[in-house]
Amino acid sequence: MSAHRQLRLGTILHGASGNMSAWRHPAAVADASINFDFVKATALKAEEGKLDFLFVADGLYINEKSIPHFLNRFEPLTVLSALASITSRLGLVGTLSTSYSEPFTTARQFASLDHLSNGRAGWNVVTSPLEGSAKNFSREKHPEHALRYRIADEYLDVVKGLWDSWEGDAFVRNKESGQFFDPAKLHALDHRGDFFQVAGPLNIGRTPQGRPIVFQAGASDDGKKLAAKHADAIFTHHETVEEAKAFYRDVKQQLETHGRRASDLHIFQGVSVIVGKDADDVENQYQTTAALVSINDALNYLGRYFEHHDFSQYPLDEPFPDIGDLGKNSFRSTTDEIKRNARERNLTLRQVALEAASPRPRFSGTPEEVADGLQAWFEGYAADGFIIQGGTPDTFPRFVDQVVPVLQARGLFRTEYPGTTLRESLGLDEPKNAFTQQ
Repeated sequence: MSAHRQLRLGTILHGASGNMSAWRHPAAVADASINFDFVKATALKAEEGKLDFLFVADGLYINEKSIPHFLNRFEPLTVLSALASITSRLGLVGTLSTSYSEPFTTARQFASLDHLSNGRAGWNVVTSPLEGSAKNFSREKHPEHALRYRIADEYLDVVKGLWDSWEGDAFVRNKESGQFFDPAKLHALDHRGDFFQVAGPLNIGRTPQGRPIVFQAGASDDGKKLAAKHADAIFTHHETVEEAKAFYRDVKQQLETHGRRASDLHIFQGVSVIVGKDADDVENQYQTTAALVSINDALNYLGRYFEHHDFSQYPLDEPFPDIGDLGKNSFRSTTDEIKRNARERNLTLRQVALEAASPRPRFSGTPEEVADGLQAWFEGYAADGFIIQGGTPDTFPRFVDQVVPVLQARGLFRTEYPGTTLRESLGLDEPKNAFTQQ
């Protein structure tokens, strides 16, 4: 392991955590998705553990079969803005879709969050996988996968250009002379492209960390290309260390085509964790949470990945049905993996649904065993860091109290924040202004 490479950690706000029925768990806060006291406690616990950031996912379409957390949850930028006032070092990362929003508004919102938090904002760029999203935005059709990524590429060019509207010292605010800003340090974008026409400039100054951190979520070829060009970090998920290593190598190599270094982008694996006293304790925790999921709920959960397909029409205990290309325009990398896994292991529909709805956490065991797993993936270049989701509703505090100290004692993870911004926490250089290259 390089002496200069350090493990990164974040956590995700996902309601009660665990699985789609974890809200029923005795230890769960049943309304965690809309309970600000719970959100606040999670953020403060993450900051206590010196984690890099707290991550808020999002979606734009629900129906009666959606995961309970999705039915009633905070909009990311709203809750992150509230958290900005009660945290001081923790990064604040939120999801916003390039398919159903405007670049100017997005640039302004995340620049505002960066100012509110003194440089801790991050934007998780998604193109929105759910077909039904179009119904909520006066659209006749959800854009095809490849088109969504073409839009996202130009969208990011526009947003980053708008973030460069002002140089860092443009606002002189000289009361004696009456000069509020230096006109020579204001730059209009005047973008005219295939999808967007944006004049600029942005009506908020350059942010404390130069510009917010850009995350990209997705593992498709289009997603990897977008990340290699634009992103500071990737949020992904792989079942095996071999798959994770292959993904890591692919993305890092693609950075070279854009004149970027491997260290310019961090790859975060999203992982579920259970921490216990011994193997029996871990198994009991998992079984207690898994038993809360009914087969009907599991089928509904599985159907979400496949454009809300109705899997109840198929026999439960026969091989996973042949559904063709269903899912190719939604969660493509996930649906491909589900179908491949079912085929290779000859799984029944019941087995596929229950595994999808309540997956066994990959990193489970005593604090030392969980740390061993994270360390092996990190030192094996399968990840630069991890986004931790509790395998049960009370896992995350246990992770901070018991696993983080082990990682710190091994010299893998910090004991103090290196600065005040998310960019400093991640060890990323401040970007140059595209108009001045300074």
